[in-house]
Amino acid sequence: MRALPFGRASYPLDLGDRPAIWVEPRALPDPPPLERLLGDALDAPIASPRLEQLAPPGSRVTLIVSDATRDEPRARFVAMVMARCPDVRWTLAIATGTHGRSGVTGLGLPDAVLAGATIVDHDGHDERDLQLLGITSRGTPMRIHRCVLDADLILATGCIRPHYFAGFGAGAKAIFPGLGHAPAIRINHRWKQAPGARAGILDGNPCREDIEEAVALVPTPTFLLNGVCGPDGQIHAVVAGDLRRAFRAGAELARPWFTVTAPRSRVVIASDVLPVTSTLYQAAKIAAAAAPLVDDQGVLVLAAECPDGTGPLDTVNEAIFRIGVLPRLPASARIVLVSSLSEATVRTTLVDYAPSIEAVLLPDRPSPVRDGSPIVVLPRASQLLVEPTP
Repeated sequence: MRALPFGRASYPLDLGDRPAIWVEPRALPDPPPLERLLGDALDAPIASPRLEQLAPPGSRVTLIVSDATRDEPRARFVAMVMARCPDVRWTLAIATGTHGRSGVTGLGLPDAVLAGATIVDHDGHDERDLQLLGITSRGTPMRIHRCVLDADLILATGCIRPHYFAGFGAGAKAIFPGLGHAPAIRINHRWKQAPGARAGILDGNPCREDIEEAVALVPTPTFLLNGVCGPDGQIHAVVAGDLRRAFRAGAELARPWFTVTAPRSRVVIASDVLPVTSTLYQAAKIAAAAAPLVDDQGVLVLAAECPDGTGPLDTVNEAIFRIGVLPRLPASARIVLVSSLSEATVRTTLVDYAPSIEAVLLPDRPSPVRDGSPIVVLPRASQLLVEPTP
């Protein structure tokens, strides 16, 4: 029996004598202290002047942090940059994309930081503070919160890790979709259907290229500060400087840490930890990452507690699973969700219901495991760049 990440508690998975392959990235050494990594990156920014030169005393800086759906050390990022630029007028913008307002409670930011800055809790569904800057060559309207225009510098923070259709998270994504108009974001996200819109791909990825083209329409100077996460969730490197070049340097550091190879299988079990398993909306990242390993007529068992429900159902069904996840699977394959959601709730989605992983694998039910091929298990699926073996 092995513990499978599931949600608020782990899932005790017992496969008995069934052959199984557990797919996990190689272990990384313990990282240096984060403050040292942050300081070294800010001392040697990539293709950019130092932050202190870009944000002299009295300047207006919009500092962007991720919302609570991302597990990031926001307080330490913010403390470092504020210490370097003590006499700046700060606006703290929470990048929520299509999620709606986040609130500050779950962000881990101290009261002193919140009291000393203007807070923008972005709502991409509220047009009152949005401005249109132009339209990308792929047809995405670049409507963005005015806080990026009413500033002398945009400082984008975040953590670089694989993203199932934008290649890697962070970089320009903090600005758009982070502070963008929800309908415009969905136009960009339609590109997730394209063959190049996959985890690990940046150049030739139409979704990522459209994001970077949209952000290039912003006239305000930008500066990037991104942690580079490993599969263990810890930050093993930090990059700072030019929005595009520093981000790509960080992504190239991360790529080998996350890349794994495994055989295709008729049964793939994929899971992850919170917050990725908090809703079905978020758990789509797990399904998309594991999809390349699902064989014809196979089943992908998605183990995600989903304690916060499905997320917005129409978005989950149509914008996430219909165009972003299911096309990555063979037409004959299916996804079965093992969660805390009721069967009635799961039946409103595009995935199948199962009360447990073991119920999917019972020998007295139709199951692709009968052919004796190994079950492939990905316990931290969203943290992987999966390459099927021939």
